[in-house]
Amino acid sequence: MSPTANWSYPTSIRFGAGRISEIADACAVAGIKKPLLITDRGLADMEITTRTLDLLEAAGLGRAIFADVDPNPNETNAAAGVQAFNDGGHDGVVAFGGGSGLDLGKLVAFLAGQTRPLWDFEDIGDWWTRADADAIAPIVAVPTTAGTGSEVGRASVITNSETAEKKIIFHPKFLPSVVICDPELTVGMPKFITAGTGLDAFAHCVEAYSSPHYHPMSQGIALEGMRLVKEYLPRAYADGADIEARAHMMSAAAMGATAFQKGLGAIHALSHPVGAIYHTHHGTTNAVFMPAVLQFNKSAIADRFDAAAAYLGIDGGFDGFCAFVDDFNASFAIPKTLAGLGIETPDIDRIVAGALIDPSTGGNPIEMTEVNTKALLLQVI
Repeated sequence: MSPTANWSYPTSIRFGAGRISEIADACAVAGIKKPLLITDRGLADMEITTRTLDLLEAAGLGRAIFADVDPNPNETNAAAGVQAFNDGGHDGVVAFGGGSGLDLGKLVAFLAGQTRPLWDFEDIGDWWTRADADAIAPIVAVPTTAGTGSEVGRASVITNSETAEKKIIFHPKFLPSVVICDPELTVGMPKFITAGTGLDAFAHCVEAYSSPHYHPMSQGIALEGMRLVKEYLPRAYADGADIEARAHMMSAAAMGATAFQKGLGAIHALSHPVGAIYHTHHGTTNAVFMPAVLQFNKSAIADRFDAAAAYLGIDGGFDGFCAFVDDFNASFAIPKTLAGLGIETPDIDRIVAGALIDPSTGGNPIEMTEVNTKALLLQVI
């Protein structure tokens, strides 16, 4: 029987060092005349942000910024962002930053013209069709880290602060109209963020490659994304000013997020509730879970990772790949357990319950149950 699938792929991407200089033109292409730049608190006063605001202001597009964004953005941040957008009479968003700024920026552009509450658009079934698509404001995305790939994504991960659950809000028009990938914007990332975001991109590629769903284009992109991280994350970590390494990592981030249209899995299913409850760094948490999840899925993925290992120049097939992951994590000082992230007494039942309802479970090649997910979690405590 011939396979069938629904595929959609990324948007217009302006890639290269110095291309933030094109931000005003990118807004023009997107039809934005009065943008609101949305970023996180940590980036608000940094030179890369003020320079971008200078470029917008010089082009006659105003100088408006909203930065009340938590590391794991939530519905309170979203409501404040929507108010700032509407009160300022803005007609589009420049989503600027790492995953938090990008996700919140996309969400504000989506929500500002809607009449239904946020959680009505959770990524469940066809709930996205509840939205008034014509009321969604255009988005220009500018990543300043190389990890989440949210700049090419059709969803935002938002924490419900009342329940401490991460939720995925989806709509096809979350996809930015124009993306500017300028590796110079990532040069100032500290080592631990370089490592954590880079391993997030690696996790996206690993899980997409592991997913049983049919998507050969994503499969190929995931494989090459893994190679780029393997080759260039150590260089970016060792020398933050290595612009070639930074550029290849920015590509790997976009590739990982493109590839995981094929699916994610147990790494993200577990990482999401842990991050929501304990506020850990997402990419670092993914890296902690990765070795155990690879073993959990071994019976379903060993053959394909034999092939991946050969492509990546790793001896020993699947087992060699797993050994590489252990060493790779160690080279970036990634802890082996949740205790190493400061979680001494995790709420096991709560994490397992959150993992089993996470949308990522559907892409895992081994069915996740309460029993096997608990056993998997116990391996990293």
